[in-house]
Amino acid sequence: TKTPMDFTLIATFLSPFLPHLIKLGSKATTTATDAIAKKFGEAAWTKAQTLWQRLHPSIEASPDLKDATEKAAAKPDSAPRQAVFQEELETLLTQNPDLAKDLAQILNQDAPDGTPSIQIVQNVTGNNNQTIGQVQGGTVIGTVDGNLTL
Repeated sequence: TKTPMDFTLIATFLSPFLPHLIKLGSKATTTATDAIAKKFGEAAWTKAQTLWQRLHPSIEASPDLKDATEKAAAKPDSAPRQAVFQEELETLLTQNPDLAKDLAQILNQDAPDGTPSIQIVQNVTGNNNQTIGQVQGGTVIGTVDGNLTL
């Protein structure tokens, strides 16, 4: 059964939070530190914790996914490590469509304060660097050529 979700979006959303979520372990579901909430925004940190709460038992049960998650958390700027994390997450969610559906629902929920479900803030420098974004009905992943200021 194909899930109605882009696995890249889950991995991309969770990746910057991984070092904090792993450090907090299962306590990440009940412990929101001010520094993390301030850095990422309260709504985003709350959503990351909710995703982690639902995903953490499956990560712990899968040695390959656990290893990929820990390595991605150790070097969050490493594209190869993020790719392996995404691949292992996709494997898990393909094999567990109910979990994928739950995560998609969590990811797509608006915050209690009405903040849109997903906000992506990027600082992209250089040429031909990858960018991500979201449009109505889908996800955009592309590159930027030349100089662009928004």
